[in-house]
Amino acid sequence: MKRSTKFALLGLAATMAALAYAARQPEMQKFALAWMGKAQDGPQSKRDRAIPVVAAPATMADVPVYATGVGTVRPINAVVIRAQVSGRITEIRFQEGQDIKKGEVIARLDDALYRAQRDQAIAKKAQDDALLENAVLEDARLQRLAGNAVASQQQLDNQHALVAQNKAQVQADQAAIEAAQAQLDYTTIRAPIDGRTGIRNVDVGNIVSSGDTNGIVTLAQIQPITVIFSVPQQELAHVNAANGRGPLAVDVFADDGGRVLASGKLTVIDNQVDAATGTVRLKAEFANEALALWPGAFVNARLLIETMKDVLTVPSAAIQRGPGGTYCYVVRNDKTVTVAPVDVTMQDDRIAVVKTGLTQGDEVVTTGFARLQEGAEVRVATPEEADPAKMAVPLTDEAHGRRRKGGGKSGNHDSASGAASPSDGGPAQGEGSIPGHGKHHAGTPADRTAPAASNAGATPANPEAAPARDSAK
Repeated sequence: MKRSTKFALLGLAATMAALAYAARQPEMQKFALAWMGKAQDGPQSKRDRAIPVVAAPATMADVPVYATGVGTVRPINAVVIRAQVSGRITEIRFQEGQDIKKGEVIARLDDALYRAQRDQAIAKKAQDDALLENAVLEDARLQRLAGNAVASQQQLDNQHALVAQNKAQVQADQAAIEAAQAQLDYTTIRAPIDGRTGIRNVDVGNIVSSGDTNGIVTLAQIQPITVIFSVPQQELAHVNAANGRGPLAVDVFADDGGRVLASGKLTVIDNQVDAATGTVRLKAEFANEALALWPGAFVNARLLIETMKDVLTVPSAAIQRGPGGTYCYVVRNDKTVTVAPVDVTMQDDRIAVVKTGLTQGDEVVTTGFARLQEGAEVRVATPEEADPAKMAVPLTDEAHGRRRKGGGKSGNHDSASGAASPSDGGPAQGEGSIPGHGKHHAGTPADRTAPAASNAGATPANPEAAPARDSAK
């Protein structure tokens, strides 16, 4: 045998021995299995295949039912202070923004003319009083003369009439004095209500009259204060029924919707529905001790209609909607999910009340629906881990093997969406799959509140919808 042949045989034997040793190493076994397209069913592999989701338990709680609307803050009383007589302003007795009590002086007008008119009326009455007194004395004298047959009956009757005429004149003079005094009093302008002054419209020296449009200043009573807001006419029956049982509580929120500005009670339900908007106006009163509400401001009002006692609740994000109705993904004990059709009684932007379909303690998925389907394996994770924008979508070991063999192609498996194709064992279900026997609840109190975002997709009754959804992705 030639020397070169011997060296080749020795090299081949050394290579085979090295491969046999390497095959006994765990790392090389994993590499070989992955290269051959066979999955190693270990704990880490199962964790990689599981879909990260966020879940929350279904709990029993008392749930308040609200009617909400946008309203306007209005003072309980507002008065435009105007002069009742014409004149020049000689004095302004308030500061802008000052709180004024009823009866306090706001301004004074030049009263010289009105004082003279009153004095004139007083003098006229004094003159007529003297005439009346003389007529009364003359009447008494004529009565004595008539008794002695000296004065005629006609003279006596004329004198009686003159006395009555003078009495009437004195009464008219008294009325003229009171009118002149009223005109004089109007030159001192007083506050008709308790309230806060605004920015004054005129200054000292200006001529004002009762016909001025803007007036001197606006006086508004802001403690207490009112809010007028509108709710849909569909809520009217519930509001009237609840209001008949007792006063209803109303909360007013700031623009951010999270901070309560004031709490009060409902005082008035308007007697008609606005035909143009289909809403009815409600009026609520607030003490406004902290002056958090200001006239003219727009606020968000929330009326408490009733409180549902001891009902089953889940986060609103857990409620999904599909062609068959509303449903939830429930995490089972084996860490797989199942689709549970649910009957939603009421839903707002935070929680949903479930009548049937769930039991207390069921874990429902609230985040991570993108790759879920019936029987999918999941891993309950933190919200950050379940965020699709931050989540790296892992390939299954089988798809990883096919990619190596096929030059980077994933075959019939949609690795981006995580949904199995029909060739992998049945029709795929995209996001929002639900059995076709679910029930959609329209016209429930949930329709009166803002529904949470939901996803609808293919159902087992409509398997053709899933491939079309995958192709759209």
